[in-house]
Amino acid sequence: MPPPFVPFTTMHGGAIVAGLAGVAALVVLGRSGEKNERVARFILAFLCLAAFGYSQAAWQTIEGDPDLDSSLPLHLCDIAAIVGGFALLTRKRLLATLTYFWGLAATVQALLTPAITIGFPHPAFVTFFVHHFAIVGAAIYLPVVLGWRSDRPWWKGPLTALLWGNLYLLLSMAVNAWLGTNFGFTARKPVNPSLLDHLGPWPIYLLWMQALAALLFSLLALPVLARKNRD
Repeated sequence: MPPPFVPFTTMHGGAIVAGLAGVAALVVLGRSGEKNERVARFILAFLCLAAFGYSQAAWQTIEGDPDLDSSLPLHLCDIAAIVGGFALLTRKRLLATLTYFWGLAATVQALLTPAITIGFPHPAFVTFFVHHFAIVGAAIYLPVVLGWRSDRPWWKGPLTALLWGNLYLLLSMAVNAWLGTNFGFTARKPVNPSLLDHLGPWPIYLLWMQALAALLFSLLALPVLARKNRD
């Protein structure tokens, strides 16, 4: 059996370094010519759109009955991966906006405090980081390689991401109440240590999540704002 996953260890750090190197390689490939750009974009899109499938295949190698939390693609990062894949393929502005803000605010947090219990070299460990780094890669690829920019005024992109994020929040709370699941961690905090541990008890931490998301989205908008129109 592989060792259990412990955050902030050499195992965790190695996964972060490997993921960043992979993202950087795809960005460099994407900027090296039109043909290479298509290759890099389709690799990232595939990793995003296939994320739930290969993650499910990896977790099914673990003995035990799967629960609904891991059997339905309703975690925010599951949805962000699908959105990111289609953003890369279609370049739709709404999809790109959600991918950028959700990917760099929420998914990065998931990489820093992963909600997993099994370590390297188990496939579940590998696919977790591939899945989440694919989203981050898409979020970086869109502005750096494809030239996507957040709409002006500066608050428009963050507000769009926040409103759609709240729609997901309400959906996840309804599903959790119906099925007894914990999608979006809106029913309870994850077992593993996370930022939510410092945001108070339920439901107070849900309110702090809103404030933190608004702050992070606003800061993330600044380096990718569209240029002002000139007469």
